[in-house]
Amino acid sequence: FADHDTRERFVDSVQALTLEWENIPVELCQWLEQRRPLRPSSAVLRTLQDRLTQKQFLSSCSIPVPDFAEVQSVHQLHHAIKRLGLPLICKTAKSGYDGKGQWLIRQPSEIPQFEQILSTPSFGVRWIAEQVVTFVRELSVLVVRSGNGETRVYPVVENRHEQGILRDSVAPASISSGDAEAACELSVRAVAELQGVGIFCIELFQAQDGRLLINEIAPRPHNSGHYTLDACTVSQFEQQVRVTCGLPLGEVRLLSPAVMVNLLGDEVTVMMSGEGGRETFSTPGASVHLYGKRVIRPGRKMGHVTFTAPEREIAVASAQQFLSRVQNSPSAVPSPS
Repeated sequence: FADHDTRERFVDSVQALTLEWENIPVELCQWLEQRRPLRPSSAVLRTLQDRLTQKQFLSSCSIPVPDFAEVQSVHQLHHAIKRLGLPLICKTAKSGYDGKGQWLIRQPSEIPQFEQILSTPSFGVRWIAEQVVTFVRELSVLVVRSGNGETRVYPVVENRHEQGILRDSVAPASISSGDAEAACELSVRAVAELQGVGIFCIELFQAQDGRLLINEIAPRPHNSGHYTLDACTVSQFEQQVRVTCGLPLGEVRLLSPAVMVNLLGDEVTVMMSGEGGRETFSTPGASVHLYGKRVIRPGRKMGHVTFTAPEREIAVASAQQFLSRVQNSPSAVPSPS
């Protein structure tokens, strides 16, 4: 990232730039956008790549988020616990994904372990503490926004996680039309407040009392949007190319209900071997996407399978049967606990 000659060669080879990962140095993005169009901008990246800064920004715009507090010392931790209560989830402000960089404090006996982390000078990491939300479901919305403020919004998706890793996504979500409209409006507002240009995934909690809270915003295509490759007129990836190149935004239309299932770790081997592969490829509406990763690790996303069907219930049933098959196979390796 810091080598000047590499930067120059790279920028000479492109006409426009975008992001596929939010942990790029902001300084590099500032340097790049002085030479080529970068969407989203370095200013948007600076806000979103730091969870604490992101939550502070959204809160300042009166956009609902889970209650949170900055934690950089034992004193701040105790203050956060007093104000937010337990259980409390502590996350690194930067980096971390798929459950990594998170520490859940369920009860007082678990506080000293995290105090030790905060008291280690060499650790040097900022943390954000968040109140654990009792939610009915986890949702996400893809928002595409052009340089002139034009937007496209994909259907609200319902997500299910296992051990912090996205397991599957169902489109459309099983929520009322009013809740779907509210989720879309909140997501569009958040991206507009950022003055974001690009494609964004807004992850939300629907709390037990009906409130919608923004958990996190990713300034890029998202795992929960992979279903758009098979179930929409224009995928999230094509939209990213369009908005990056200043082309007209594409139509957003769901062609059929869909369920996207991640292939985690050795599940890809189970799915592709013998009868497992034959059953998958013979399932109506099943589309297999393999990522070509050479190293298999427990919990690593190795690909995904999208199931489309005329009715949501049929797609869900096909996905559940597939998951049961790959998870219960004798050769399957359990995900990390």
